[in-house]
Amino acid sequence: MVQQCRLAGVSRATFHAHQRPKQVDESDLLISRLLDEQYTRRPFYGSRKMAVFLKAEGHTVNRKRVQRLMREMGLAGMAPGPNTSRAHPEHKIYPYLLRGVPVIRPNQVWSTDITYIRLAHGFAYLVAVIDWYSRRVLSWRLSNSMETVFCVDCLEGALRAHGKPELFNSDQGSQFTSEAFTGTLERQDIVISMDGRGRAFDNIFVERLWRSVKHEDVYLKGYATMVELAIGLTEYFTFYNSERPHQALGHKTPEVVYQSAMGGGAVIVDKFRRAVEASPVPLRSTGEASTAQTDQKQRQDQGSAAQLRIDSKVQLKLSAILS
Repeated sequence: MVQQCRLAGVSRATFHAHQRPKQVDESDLLISRLLDEQYTRRPFYGSRKMAVFLKAEGHTVNRKRVQRLMREMGLAGMAPGPNTSRAHPEHKIYPYLLRGVPVIRPNQVWSTDITYIRLAHGFAYLVAVIDWYSRRVLSWRLSNSMETVFCVDCLEGALRAHGKPELFNSDQGSQFTSEAFTGTLERQDIVISMDGRGRAFDNIFVERLWRSVKHEDVYLKGYATMVELAIGLTEYFTFYNSERPHQALGHKTPEVVYQSAMGGGAVIVDKFRRAVEASPVPLRSTGEASTAQTDQKQRQDQGSAAQLRIDSKVQLKLSAILS
């Protein structure tokens, strides 16, 4: 049974859940479907703009209902505003460590996120772990609730199959700030980084993955059940890793780039530092940086450890990652 759940990408907790399925309001399903599609197109839309959008589509929905549905779906506009996905008040929040840091090898940085997947008569949540350098999906799981256990199961699956990264990034959702999740990383001696509030671009590579998954598979096939969704996503992620060419990787596949350690790379440009005028490692392609860019990179690397207000142990780990 454990092997079957792993192959299907479904957590064991979800499979063994005995609670009676909650009756889903068909009107809520329709509104949720519209919110999901519009959020994928316009991820900066908050509840106010979504309410206006729905009215233009012929659905008069008050903002409180939009907020409730977005909260259930795990959606929040990128623009600063009320936080609809709050971290647990007792959980530790880690600083964001990746701004301006060039990712130059596989397993240097992994990250994760959760997204909402609509079904014909319900919904599901999808979590995935990806490698930033190659964009390869290393592990994924499905659940019918935003529980912590399926996120931990996904993380442990990636660690078993691919070793461990030097640094792991996530948002500040309670699943990822939980002791169960962060404890798994700390026991592996992995540096932890978390997105800043209201800064969805800090984890942009997973956001791009969700857009691809929905537009290239979920919206086209209209899955009816969790079983259908699990089978369909198994096929899609195999295609995504091994067959789908990526423009950002020079039209290579994530699998080829991950295995060869050539042709990948990433960096989150720090637009808020005056010294940063250009990225030393392009997002869309790789290549040699100019002399000015190389000098700039050296200055950033030399100053990064001093600028991060984190404990000395993490500073030493981060310095090793940058080297």
